[in-house]
Amino acid sequence: MKVFFRLLQFSKPYHHYIPEYITYIFFYIIFGLLNFTLLIPLLDVLFNSKQPVVTAMPKFSFSADYFKNYFYYNLNNYVITDGKLGVLIYVCAVLFVFVLLKNLFGFLGQKVLTRMRVNLLGKLRSELFYQYSNQSLAFYSNEKKGDLLSTISNDVVEIENSITTSIQTIFREPFVIIATFIMLFYLSPMLTLFTLVFFPISGFIISNITGKLRKSSNQNQRMVGVILNMAEEAISGIRIIKSFNAEKILNDRFAISNKKLSDSLKSILNQRELASPLSEVLGVLVVLVIIIYGGWLILEGKSSLTASGFIAYIGFYFQMIQPAKSTANAFAVLQRGLSAGERVLRIIDAPHEIADKKDAIRKPTFTTEIAYNSVFFAYREEAILKQVSTVIPKGKTIALVGESGAGKSTFADLIPRFYDVVGGSITIDGIDLRDIKLKDLRSLISIVSQEAILFNDSVLNNITLGSEIIDRDKAMEAAKIANAHDFISQLENGYDTEIGDRGMRLSGGQKQRLTIARAIYKNAPILILDEATSALDTESERLVQDAINKMMQNRTSIVIAHRLSTIRHADEIIVLQKGNIIERGNHEQLLEAGGIYKKLIEMQEMK
Repeated sequence: MKVFFRLLQFSKPYHHYIPEYITYIFFYIIFGLLNFTLLIPLLDVLFNSKQPVVTAMPKFSFSADYFKNYFYYNLNNYVITDGKLGVLIYVCAVLFVFVLLKNLFGFLGQKVLTRMRVNLLGKLRSELFYQYSNQSLAFYSNEKKGDLLSTISNDVVEIENSITTSIQTIFREPFVIIATFIMLFYLSPMLTLFTLVFFPISGFIISNITGKLRKSSNQNQRMVGVILNMAEEAISGIRIIKSFNAEKILNDRFAISNKKLSDSLKSILNQRELASPLSEVLGVLVVLVIIIYGGWLILEGKSSLTASGFIAYIGFYFQMIQPAKSTANAFAVLQRGLSAGERVLRIIDAPHEIADKKDAIRKPTFTTEIAYNSVFFAYREEAILKQVSTVIPKGKTIALVGESGAGKSTFADLIPRFYDVVGGSITIDGIDLRDIKLKDLRSLISIVSQEAILFNDSVLNNITLGSEIIDRDKAMEAAKIANAHDFISQLENGYDTEIGDRGMRLSGGQKQRLTIARAIYKNAPILILDEATSALDTESERLVQDAINKMMQNRTSIVIAHRLSTIRHADEIIVLQKGNIIERGNHEQLLEAGGIYKKLIEMQEMK
């Protein structure tokens, strides 16, 4: 139940709910008990049984005896004035009022829990999305996208369907059971003590079912994550799947996973549905035993219960069966929610590996240089960069060259602190990156990557991404510099055109020019270009490269180059191999040296 109470903390502040809810549930229980209490005088009237005679108006006091005597005082008056039919009408009228009040307070209590439920779920989703948007890249390297999507969708829905719907039962029905037991003790202590023997037995049987249910739920949700991951990969890679005729293989794989999920779900539903009828059967069995034992006590003269009192006692016990059944069923349903809650809390509690220090400083400007000081970085015990040292002066263009896996992207990713160095340090203007506030650091950097990352939004909102104040004129100017204004103007709604999921309504070159316009709009002094033209055709590359050249003016640029012809004019070219800098210099110097760089140039010229 630790997970349950932890999830409830997301509905804080509790004072918005608890006092109001307790008040409503108190009256709900009171009027519910009074309904069956009225069975005794009703039966006494119908069957001519003796009933308490109260001839004088009782003196007011806030006690059960006062309300009881007041009721019988009116009852006796109706017997005298209107006869037994009048008494029946009086009792039935009071019974109707109590039923009405019971349901009114039950509804008001449910409204309070609805507010609590909506607040809890809203905060859970917000916390999960906050984690998704603020976690480091290392976090995503260890997680499957399908599992993360399953958590914010299926797991949160499961919490809504199980935990939050169980709150009403768990926070109300046990109090109903306790209050009913108190009334049963009042009517017959001996008979009630006898019935307590059966409750631990039924509780033990039901708890075994719910324990198995939780274990099955964990396996079920893992399979949901696998299926979501397979679906996401199929949608993203549909062109490759079709080109390699891989539809049947993937369909077969999905069918196997889907069958496992179906079997798991079938087991869970069967176990969950067993809890309710089992609790009802056990409850009825207890009632039958009570009838036999209680009847024996009355027949043997060992109990002061009257016939009407015994029937009311049975009525109270039957009234307790439904809350007991609901509670047992709620705990069975709750197990699935607790399993989902564990997965949600695992994401929410995941530490942020990249975060501000408590004493991090502001750094709104970049003035002199970026320095790598014996930088070492390893990922999963595999060394990516090894004792790398270099200086990137402000306003200079540095190009990174090397084979795949040489460490080029990692070299660049360390500057905006997508990862933190394992050894050594990186400084800006002599200040360690880890001592600078993340927001300030990343405000100094614009990135254009090989894959054009765009969002299902308007052109304008994609260009001004991250800006609290949108300047349309500035966005248009950025688009002109990026050679994007012309094609944007031809779209159906211009800058207000929705570009679809991942910019699917645009060509590759158009998407890349839009990301360049975004970087120009940000106007950051440091620019990182990660093979920004490698995936484009010749005409698109020319337009994009022209836009990049304009953007690089008066900026400090780190360029990861795939096509070496694009970096001939870089101030310095760094050649990386297996995490080490093996060559450095400008284009002419490296050609003259006749090393790795010259071989790479010759290989590309031969293509």
